[in-house]
Amino acid sequence: MTDSRRWVWWGVALAAILFVYFLHAILTPFLVAVVLAYMFDPVVDRLEKYGFSRTWGVVTVFTLFTVILVALLLVLVPLLAKQLMKLYQLAPLVLDWLQHTAMPWVQAKFGLGDSFWNFDKIKAAITEHIGQAGDIVGAVLSQATTSSLALVGFLANLVLIPVVAFYLLRDWDIMLAKIRSLLPRDRADKIVSLAEECHDVLGAFLRGQLLVMLALGVIYSAGLMLLGLDLGLIIGLMAGLAAIVPYMGFIIGIGAALIAGLFQFGGDLYPMLGIVAVFMVGQALEGMVLTPLLVGDRIGLHPVAVIFAILAGGELFGFTGVLLALPVAAVIMVLVRHMHDMYKDSQAFKGEEDPEL
Repeated sequence: MTDSRRWVWWGVALAAILFVYFLHAILTPFLVAVVLAYMFDPVVDRLEKYGFSRTWGVVTVFTLFTVILVALLLVLVPLLAKQLMKLYQLAPLVLDWLQHTAMPWVQAKFGLGDSFWNFDKIKAAITEHIGQAGDIVGAVLSQATTSSLALVGFLANLVLIPVVAFYLLRDWDIMLAKIRSLLPRDRADKIVSLAEECHDVLGAFLRGQLLVMLALGVIYSAGLMLLGLDLGLIIGLMAGLAAIVPYMGFIIGIGAALIAGLFQFGGDLYPMLGIVAVFMVGQALEGMVLTPLLVGDRIGLHPVAVIFAILAGGELFGFTGVLLALPVAAVIMVLVRHMHDMYKDSQAFKGEEDPEL
């Protein structure tokens, strides 16, 4: 690569970083729309093979997605509201247990000071607001009324996401073809090869790992609710979301469920064994069925890379950075792997050959 071309690529990268930095506050709906278009493009392509036009394929996908989303909201929102109220009321009991049981044990084991645990203020604050919890909707509406511009902006973003996603999805193949036509001719095949590897990584994560997370959330929630755990839905969904990193969902979910079960069932053996069984079954299904079926042998992001990318993106650019984190991490991972291969083939790695040999 010539110096001039190298400087052009560095300039493009710098311009992209500055663009995100200065406009990240308004990029969120566009990035969400890009993610939706990327995830649903294979579905629309499949519908095209069955004789649908591109536009009608997109309309069909959006209609089905909207119906499913509305149905889930109608079912889940009331259940989540009830369980959030129970969680809010349970919090003072948990703090009591921490202060009078768990923390004294920790102090005795590690020799900590008497003032190490003091949850009285936290407990008082939670107890004070429990009586006001029923008026949450009124408080939200009141706040929204006093900040009408923020409400208008939020509603505009909600409307903008499906509109932008529709047009992106409809013209997805055309845009990719135009981008490919702009690539330098002598580097086009190499760049396309790298882009396909990045696509494999993102596809394995977005279309594979996210489906695994959804399936685990359903399995955990259904199992815990069948056991009669009051907070089963919240804990199950939380465990499913945490499954973005392998084993983290299992660890967080089973820990939270056992603590909730301890307070609700009083430590009875059979309900506690049932909670353990739910998470063991979920973990077994993930390893033997869900991951091989939905993710397969495609290259995925390393768990450490996922954690670091999400935290770094959120720290640098807020929610926009979180949306950008994984695609950028996928690109960096592919480039690092190719740089590793190039280094292994370079003279710097192989060293000077001895002319006497």
